[in-house]
Amino acid sequence: MNTFNISGNLVDIFAKDIYPATLHITDGRITKITRDAQPYDHYILPGFTDAHVHVESSMLIPSEFARLAVVHGTVATVSDPHEIANVMGEAGVEFMLQNGKQAPFRFCFGAPSCVPATTFETAGAALDANAVARLLQRPDIGYLSEMMNFPGVLDHNPEVMAKIAAAKAVNKPVDGHAPGLRGAAAKAYAEAGISTDHECFTLEEALEKMQYNMHILIREGSAARNFEALYPLLHEHAEKVMFCSDDKHPDSLVEGHINLLVKRALDKGINLFNILRAACINPVLHYRLPNGLLRENDLADFIVVDDLQNFNVLATYIGGLKVAENGHTLIQSVAATPVNNFTANEVTPADFAVPADDKATVKIIEAIDGELITNAIDGTLPVENGFVQPNLADDILKLVVVNRYNPAPPAVSFITGFGLQEGAIASSVAHDSHNIIAVGTSDELIAAAVNAVIRERGGISVATGTGTQVLALPVAGLMSNLDGYTIAEQYSRLDHAAKAMGSKLGAPFMTLSFMALLVIPHLKLSDLGLFDGDQFKLL
Repeated sequence: MNTFNISGNLVDIFAKDIYPATLHITDGRITKITRDAQPYDHYILPGFTDAHVHVESSMLIPSEFARLAVVHGTVATVSDPHEIANVMGEAGVEFMLQNGKQAPFRFCFGAPSCVPATTFETAGAALDANAVARLLQRPDIGYLSEMMNFPGVLDHNPEVMAKIAAAKAVNKPVDGHAPGLRGAAAKAYAEAGISTDHECFTLEEALEKMQYNMHILIREGSAARNFEALYPLLHEHAEKVMFCSDDKHPDSLVEGHINLLVKRALDKGINLFNILRAACINPVLHYRLPNGLLRENDLADFIVVDDLQNFNVLATYIGGLKVAENGHTLIQSVAATPVNNFTANEVTPADFAVPADDKATVKIIEAIDGELITNAIDGTLPVENGFVQPNLADDILKLVVVNRYNPAPPAVSFITGFGLQEGAIASSVAHDSHNIIAVGTSDELIAAAVNAVIRERGGISVATGTGTQVLALPVAGLMSNLDGYTIAEQYSRLDHAAKAMGSKLGAPFMTLSFMALLVIPHLKLSDLGLFDGDQFKLL
């Protein structure tokens, strides 16, 4: 029997009370809480939960993600393995489940609902309604992951509705994804059984969806952010709000996690208990997570912080085990054998040439820093020797997507907003099907960046006139199986290199990965061509 006590000022979020107390812990569970007479100089509160995250976007396998997250007081995530499922199907989900179980951390993985995400791109796998139902029957699958196919919900697509019905049959929540959906369409979407949305653009949109009984997630990831738009919800609607990161690159995870949202909300003057309800309580109740919430007989999942202003995490406990202390992880790395689905052949500069006469009118994708949404604009580009050229002076570069699953000609388009004045960057992290995506100033450098990724069977790369740098991602072309802090350092070097080439984006590689995300309007590029996200069709 393993028994110990720990004392501090206990933050009781349910009672909205703070008092000195001692927790009596036996075999990972709180057996008793006693009130103490004198206050302490530190505080004990439930650990944080990320209510929606794609672990794959950290470029770390789950066990490494956990090692970094616990340092910031995170004890659990609601994790959608949608990315690896689009590459490897059920085998990819199985990898995430088994690797996650090797870390003392509370992963709640979902059954991906949209694999492939659309029929307008080439994915590596498919999960039909029968496969989704099989996954939902598993006790280690907690919910149906974000239903991005909201047109399918509204049209009562039989396959889509069967997946939702499978979740209802086992009484598991259904996550939503409906950017900008309003009015009768939003109401119908919610009434189909969708319980959350993390894609709200405006406060008005979020308030409307709350009327339809949806929980709203405030998201702050490496590229997509809506905290500034949505934080006022915490004043009056804290019981319907959760915090999430959605997609977080490794360097960002080293800096902080849900704790950063807690601090920002405090700076906005939000009531402490409202904030902690969103950060600690609501995800546990909504997804019926096993997390302890600092009550007698709960699992001993909690954090110790220095004060309730700075929220510096002094220690993190999961199941009574101390997993982080004073900024250092105490979780050991575990070995993981890479799994993958990658068959692309190397490319040549000629593969990206766009023939034209003496004048080229083209549709141009406009990337927006910190947003998943893009704009569609028309422009005229110069033609030299019969081929369309980028216009660096006006920040119009070439964007390409190369099929990583089957031999096929690449899709080529043009984009503004990246700001590169030289070089190219490429990535096999390209939501949602994870083909190879690249942007650059010349066909030669784009080819060099793409080929660097292909040679590693997945990764991110930077190519300049002096050579290439690459961070290998051998696990499904999405993640590394190496130490998380090492990967964060390597990623930071490539991120700095991209910015040194002129990009002003906060996270150039994260933004690049979303330029193939067809389910977010307005104009994107898949391996099959330009896609109109408003009309939901290839152009």
